[in-house]
Amino acid sequence: MQMNWPRKLLIGIPFLWLLALFLVPFLIILKISLSDPVLAIPPYSPRLDLSNGFEGIITFFSELDFENYIFLSEDSLYWKAYISSIKISAIATFFTLMIGFPLAYAMSNASENWRTPLLMLIILPFWTSFLIRIYSWMGILSNTGLINQLLLWMGVISEPIIILNTNTAVYIGIVYTYLPFMVLPIYATLDRLDGSLLEAAQDLGCTRFSAFWLVTLRLAKPGIAAGCFLVFIPVIGEFVIPSLLGGSRTLMIGKVLWDEFFANRDWPIASAVAVFLLLILLIPIVLFQRNEEKQREHER
Repeated sequence: MQMNWPRKLLIGIPFLWLLALFLVPFLIILKISLSDPVLAIPPYSPRLDLSNGFEGIITFFSELDFENYIFLSEDSLYWKAYISSIKISAIATFFTLMIGFPLAYAMSNASENWRTPLLMLIILPFWTSFLIRIYSWMGILSNTGLINQLLLWMGVISEPIIILNTNTAVYIGIVYTYLPFMVLPIYATLDRLDGSLLEAAQDLGCTRFSAFWLVTLRLAKPGIAAGCFLVFIPVIGEFVIPSLLGGSRTLMIGKVLWDEFFANRDWPIASAVAVFLLLILLIPIVLFQRNEEKQREHER
């Protein structure tokens, strides 16, 4: 049987990409997480010495104690940071969905002449540096920023309200930054929706709202699920937004990871934090894959 080399090459390239840019770095981080911290450069002493061959591997597994991971479970800072990150990610994902779904729905129901300009407006922020956009929000949310000045001018408040360096500012920054990741998959799903299904539902006695609830919303579930995962997963490890907009009052695992690597220079603990974070992120990834498999089975 002749082997289909072009097909295997096409499939093999993504696997090689994942191997080079995901699996290999993960194994390096895993090795560092099982090392001992030292005052040196680099600031860790590896327990696994491959130069000793098979004997070094046997010695490594015989002395394996997971000390750094045990330390994570005993220090409340880390599990509080994990819980806080999951909470902030979940709330931010909810707000992003509440804003993103109406936008995607309006875009899918717009005329053909307007869809492309509206889609460009959603993608347009990506043309500007991510850091510049976050620094802009720092100016907008500050005590002398645009929001406070507008509220003072309208007479809504008598003195500036504190928005910057709070969780509210973090939510605003996350929703603004990740909104396109929610809108685009939902829009792609709604754009393929067969309009005759809504007409059939209304002919069978459904109101416009019930037809939307029973037909549009249910058929949009794959796009909603994809958008939620595309927002929730990266937000858990977010560092820039909570650091610049949340300040020291916002506790997220990305900030803790940064402090361990660059402030405390405790690479083994930082690597253990990163490995455990990856294990947490595997849960929604597995759920997403199962959702995709069920969707494909349903389509068959």
